[in-house]
Amino acid sequence: MRSTHRDDGPNSVVGRAFALLSAFRPEDPEVGLATLCRRTGISKTTAHRLLRELSTWDAVEQVGRGWRLGMTMFELGQLAPRQRGLREAAAPFLADLFQATGQTVHLAVPDGTEVVYVQKIDGRGGPEVASRIGGRMPAYCTGVGKAMLAHLPAERLAEVLAAGLVRRTPRTVVAPRLLTREIAAVRDRGYAEEHEESTVGIACVAAPVLDARGMAVAAVSITGWANRLDTARFAPAVRTAALGISRTIRAGGDRPR
Repeated sequence: MRSTHRDDGPNSVVGRAFALLSAFRPEDPEVGLATLCRRTGISKTTAHRLLRELSTWDAVEQVGRGWRLGMTMFELGQLAPRQRGLREAAAPFLADLFQATGQTVHLAVPDGTEVVYVQKIDGRGGPEVASRIGGRMPAYCTGVGKAMLAHLPAERLAEVLAAGLVRRTPRTVVAPRLLTREIAAVRDRGYAEEHEESTVGIACVAAPVLDARGMAVAAVSITGWANRLDTARFAPAVRTAALGISRTIRAGGDRPR
């Protein structure tokens, strides 16, 4: 017997449960039921029932009158083979890059029109970068994103342009033709730069990690103060790290997507 009640959110039970889990944000120590319902469009009755069931699996846990993600979510995240294999292959190269530059080091992978950070080493005395492991940023305004767009099928850049280029800072490139020309330049020189396009005061230089077909599966970057970081000077070190990771994953037959 099918219920006549309809939420504004996902229609399936699995979809609603996943929507609730995805509604938690890094800045939330805990989230109230009303907030979760507002973020997902799921009714309070349905959300409460699903949260109670998820709590039996330790996917969430109740704290006072709010909820937070449980230990099971952390454990499952650590089992994801693509990210784990890539991070293990990249670890020595990221460590060397950090030692050589002292800047914040990132490793990111493409996901649709965005990038997802899978590793981060905080720099010494540099700016506080809002990125986090598991966090997302638009591809068009980040060094790692542009480095990967230059070595992905043209359809990916078309998707980014179709999604719209939102101005995040006064220096964000929001003209499709300008971004397209910049991606072509990145492809020619082998690395990408960002100068206060995603965050005011921050610059970075990034290089792609390529599989055997020459397609980007990840990108490496260093990030620092925009008025101090000489991106051209550090570009060779970033490229060297990216090339080392590329060779490692090719040798191991590991092709993360």
